[in-house]
Amino acid sequence: MAIEINPSILSSDFSDLRGELEKISTADMAHIDVMDNHFVPNLTFGPPVVERIQAISPIPLDAHLMIAEADRHAPIYAELGCASVTFHAEAAAAPVRLARELRKLGAKASLALKPATPIEPFIDLLGEFDQILIMTVEPGFGGQKFLDVCLPKIRRTREAISAAGLEIKLQVDGGVSTSTVERVVDAGADVLVAGSAVYGPEDAAAAISGLRELAASHVH
Repeated sequence: MAIEINPSILSSDFSDLRGELEKISTADMAHIDVMDNHFVPNLTFGPPVVERIQAISPIPLDAHLMIAEADRHAPIYAELGCASVTFHAEAAAAPVRLARELRKLGAKASLALKPATPIEPFIDLLGEFDQILIMTVEPGFGGQKFLDVCLPKIRRTREAISAAGLEIKLQVDGGVSTSTVERVVDAGADVLVAGSAVYGPEDAAAAISGLRELAASHVH
């Protein structure tokens, strides 16, 4: 199981997005946190900014939509060229239909769950998605402390994916750092979103490499 590192640009210097994207060019994807001040109490990027980021990014975009009315808005990000589009189960009226639409538009379809949302209602639907995102903080703000209580849900999700014989990525977002990466990978995650753990150190590329090495030592 290869581990992917997707740095969140929410922790970057917005005044130099081109330079900040170049810093993470050794990562697998750039994680773009789209917040609408409705689904979560914060406002970040919308389609015009994501379109610009898509045009200048040296790596593919992993769009995480923390927005209301996902069924209506998520396809826009696939049309902009994002390689992966994640929408929240709590914000989608018809998650399977939306996932199929995203795939038809050429994007990977990913389903995100807040910490309090169980995976069990979605186990029979896993084959409709390319990735499941387990939030290990409450969505809406960067820099929060990792919630260890989410580890059993990560483990149950990996077990359900394996039991179904599916090749689905399992992403974790929230508080991922050198002190938590081993527990996350042990639980079964293979895509790690890290913000301050990558952009906080002086050398982002070295931070990415360090996370990869720590993660690789705990892959089953």
